[in-house]
Amino acid sequence: MAYIGQKPADKPLSASDLEDGLITNSKLAQDIISAETELATAPADTDEFLISDAGTLKRIDASLVGGGGITEADMFRLTADTTGDIDPLASNIERVDDATFSKIGTGITNTSGTFSFPSTGLYLVQLHVTFFGNANADSNVNALILGTANNSSYDNLALAQCGVDQSHNKKQEATTQTFFNCTDVSTHKIRFKTTSMNSNNILGDTDINYTIFSFIRLGDSQ
Repeated sequence: MAYIGQKPADKPLSASDLEDGLITNSKLAQDIISAETELATAPADTDEFLISDAGTLKRIDASLVGGGGITEADMFRLTADTTGDIDPLASNIERVDDATFSKIGTGITNTSGTFSFPSTGLYLVQLHVTFFGNANADSNVNALILGTANNSSYDNLALAQCGVDQSHNKKQEATTQTFFNCTDVSTHKIRFKTTSMNSNNILGDTDINYTIFSFIRLGDSQ
């Protein structure tokens, strides 16, 4: 095109030069979202996906999508033998620290025998106890899982029980578990206790699991 005088300066096209909705899907290249840069790790909670919401394209944080896997799993153990009725079990408890152990997620918080959750959810809480009978009487020895929904009053949720025979001083094991629906991390908590021990022991060790307390988040709270 011929000009009289100088050619007008080129002006870059800006967003204001285009009408809304002018560029249709058929005008876009198929690799418009190219994925040329690889995300080599699991998405962070604030990473975003594109999703069609009834035909309207929207973005959504990865934290709202849900990966379907276990997001929290943790385990603690008793590190020394304990005798008698104790409510709650609070001393000589450590997170398992074996070389092959690892928790998943933030982990459970133990404060003087009160176990708090890092996030709401439906949790599988398990108690495995190794009893040792050394009292001069036959009896049933008990260890229990307790839970609260108001950070105050605790209910008995699950019982692990063994019958101790005074004529046979030997180790016996019992396991119990419960689903715990944590809908508020400030009020929903777990404790453990022993009853009817009659001077019998539950065993603990810092190098191996005799008596353990485990927590697995199964899914969202109900």
